[in-house]
Amino acid sequence: MKNYPIILFGLVMLLTGSLACKTDDVTITDTNMETNDSNHIDTTSSQLKIRIGSKKFTATLLNNAMVAAFKARLPMTVSMSELNGNEKLYRFPNNLPTSASNPRNINSGDLMIYGSNTLVLFYQSFPTSYSYTKLGRIDDTAGLAAAVGPGSVTVTFELE
Repeated sequence: MKNYPIILFGLVMLLTGSLACKTDDVTITDTNMETNDSNHIDTTSSQLKIRIGSKKFTATLLNNAMVAAFKARLPMTVSMSELNGNEKLYRFPNNLPTSASNPRNINSGDLMIYGSNTLVLFYQSFPTSYSYTKLGRIDDTAGLAAAVGPGSVTVTFELE
């Protein structure tokens, strides 16, 4: 009988731990943008025009709720600030729907949302431990780093 509280505590902890690990949600991790589930690029995805100074880029957008919310704000011209020598960011005044996951590696040309309101355009590739919701990526990144340059930059996003 002396061990009864210890055994009861152990059972409660085991049950609590089991319930904490249970989930009914299916999370899709976007590690390859060329597959065909709802978080990935497919041939029917929207095309986005991105203008940075005189340089123009085309990005292929994913098909998800975040992209729908993003497209509803287009066209838009924003001032994007520099961060870490590898990305430009713009903070929306309102939150957007997110489905963040860790991509493990960022590629030059990735267009993502950090948190629920920070648009990020990456112009350098690097490994990451942060989570993002992917919007899409620039199809041809030649000249992207030179176009964004150091410091803040004005970027125009519009549907093609």
